[in-house]
Amino acid sequence: MKLAGLKSVENAHDESIWAVDWVPATDRRPALLLTGALDETVRLWKPDELSREGTPLGGHCLGVVSVAAHPSGAIAASASLDSFVRVFDVDSGATIATLEAPPSEVWGMRFDPKGNTLAVAGGGSASIKLWDTSTWQLIATLNVPRPEATRPSDKSVVGKFVLSVAWSPDGKRLACGSVDGTVSIFDVARAKFLHHLEGHYMPVRSLVFSPSDPRVLFTASDDGHIHIYDSEGKSLIGAMSGHSSWVLCVDVSPDGAAVATGSSDRTVRLWDLSMRAAAQTMTNHSDQVWGVAFRPPGGAGVRSGRLASVSDDKSISLYDYS
Repeated sequence: MKLAGLKSVENAHDESIWAVDWVPATDRRPALLLTGALDETVRLWKPDELSREGTPLGGHCLGVVSVAAHPSGAIAASASLDSFVRVFDVDSGATIATLEAPPSEVWGMRFDPKGNTLAVAGGGSASIKLWDTSTWQLIATLNVPRPEATRPSDKSVVGKFVLSVAWSPDGKRLACGSVDGTVSIFDVARAKFLHHLEGHYMPVRSLVFSPSDPRVLFTASDDGHIHIYDSEGKSLIGAMSGHSSWVLCVDVSPDGAAVATGSSDRTVRLWDLSMRAAAQTMTNHSDQVWGVAFRPPGGAGVRSGRLASVSDDKSISLYDYS
């Protein structure tokens, strides 16, 4: 497996780019790359030439910290430091819904695999909020419990500041990562906390389930490690390290054979899961890498894999994955 650099766009945004996702292909168009930045805009990019698709989308009054595309490819959402989530039509840019949250309550977010629910990592409230995508009403709040050893008077809830969220491929489980390094697993149908996964001791800013095994969860942490968990068996089944600083983002390839990570050491790494080792290090970026995303499979004439990365250096890089 390897990455080959295809294209980089400098100054793709006016400020640091913190968020990236792929909008799946539809019958009418190929997959598009979706980025969000501290310049308060969201932008769409054509998948191979990285040319801009349409005009930058506004609607936020502070920086965009997360973007998420619906599995249909028709709609997407952006979350901002202004405490609003804006849901919009990908092709027209029109706002479909605006979801309001208290300050610092919107960080990572993800649509479930069927597209019925948007899960939003709720920051200081130590929770995940679930929004119904047909009505845009809040349908559940999943609270991350404190560790049993702490008293209610303790300030430990700060440690449970929730940064990241991921759905299992069957949509039955949700995982979230917190500032204190714990990962929490929920049963979605019962809206029930199941257990914590332990092993990290610094913030878990990104996590993703394997597409080939719904039990396997990959996590990226400021402690410099990528962990592989059996999310059902509550066990750490592997760890990979090699970045010289915080690991800010992780994504898994559609074939489940590799993961990509981005770090504040300014590199993107490709990891071979059969070897549990770094297969390649890419040095396109000149500042920390906040997002990596593999293109989902599907779309007319798509034969090759793609990986995109975004950075504080305001650039986007696109790689061929094979």
